[in-house]
Order: sequence, then structure tokens, then C-alpha cells
Amino acid sequence: MAYELFYWPSIQGRGEFVRLALEDAGADYVDVARGSSKDGLGIRAMMRVMEEAAHPPFAPPFLRDGNVLIGQTAEILLYLGPKLGLVPKSETGCLWAHQIQLTVTDLVAEAHDTHHPLSVERYYEDQKEEAAERAADFRKHRIPKFLDWFETILARNPAGGKHLVGRSTTYADLSLFQIVEGLSYAFPKAMKRILKTTPRVVALHDAVSERRRIKAYLASERRIPFNEDGIFRHYPELDA
Repeated sequence: MAYELFYWPSIQGRGEFVRLALEDAGADYVDVARGSSKDGLGIRAMMRVMEEAAHPPFAPPFLRDGNVLIGQTAEILLYLGPKLGLVPKSETGCLWAHQIQLTVTDLVAEAHDTHHPLSVERYYEDQKEEAAERAADFRKHRIPKFLDWFETILARNPAGGKHLVGRSTTYADLSLFQIVEGLSYAFPKAMKRILKTTPRVVALHDAVSERRRIKAYLASERRIPFNEDGIFRHYPELDA
């Protein structure tokens, strides 16, 4: 039975971290809301699951595998990792990958808050002054701090420094690839400077982009382009 991924059909968002894992593994999955996006049936199906499930997810993305329903990106990847061969077999390795993914979750939340620092219920145009201040701090302090941490993990990996966890690609590597992609779209000027200080992060990003299934996915229509409705948004006035 195919995995069923439930997420908004027009943005990469948090669902993209799950899509990358499924795509890299060549897993059989259905992107439910996108499958019927023209008539809205997919979105209605997604909302119905949230309304009727015994353990309802707070928000998309969530994954259904038979009778198993899982919400939260990091939790979905914790579940999928062993099934897709995207984590080491050891408990220590699994927990380390999960810890890294939780930190990715923190970074994603901070990236989102650069354009919605006051409220997600208000338009960006209603909080532009506060967004400019938040984005400046994010560019100067938070992006370097997070990427330096990833650089340190790569340097300290006793298996060779090409991966965040162990000797082979994990979902943590795929997620770091997406972080670099998203931040480079949102803050191209800042990222051009910052990435000069994190060569291992750049090397990992480039290696992931050349993985056979990932490369095919990135060139396909399944990869939704970045846009100003998702988490990573490019507002030139927020970049410097």
C-alpha cells in the first residue's frame, strides 16, 4: 500500500522535508491534496482526516501508512527513517538523526517568523517594519549560528565528514539540503556570504542535489517552485 502524504498542494513548506525522503528512497506514495488539487477534493479529504481522526494532527503535514496516522514533520521522518533506509540501524544513530531534525524544525520556525514576526493571522504587509528588524537579526546571528552547528557536526563525524549521521545519507542530510535551498531562495545575498564559511555544508548540499532520484525529482513537476506563500519567501527588502 502506498504511503499517503497530506499537505497543501501549492507550497513546499514543511511537507517538502517528507517528500524528499520519500523521493530519495523511491517509495510508493500519494501526495493526496495535489492529486485532486483542481477540484479541491484532495484538500477536502485532508481536512476530513483531521476532523475525524481519533488522534487528529494539529496541522499538515501528516502521513498515513495503513492504520497508522502520524503528524509533525520530525515525527513522520522518525517513523519513515528505518523503513526507507534513511537512518543507521543503531538506536543511537536514530536518536541523533531525530535530534538534528528537531533542530531543523527550530530553524524552519525562525525562518518563517522573519516575514510574520507578529502574527500568522496578519499579512506580511501589515508587519513589514517588524519583519525587517527580525530578518536583520536572523541574517546576522541566527543563520550563521545554525549553519555553524551543522558544519561542526559534519567535521566531528568520525565516519568521514560527508554526512551528518554515520556513513551514508540520512533524512537529516536531505533536510539540510532543503534548508540551504530555502534560505538561499529567501536570502540570496546573505547566504552567498554565510556559505563561504561552511564548506562542508555546501559540499553536502551539492552531493545531495546529485543523488539520482533527488536530481530527477528536482527536475520534475513534482517539485513545487519556491513562492511567497510558503515558509521560505524572498522579499528583497529583508535580504542584505
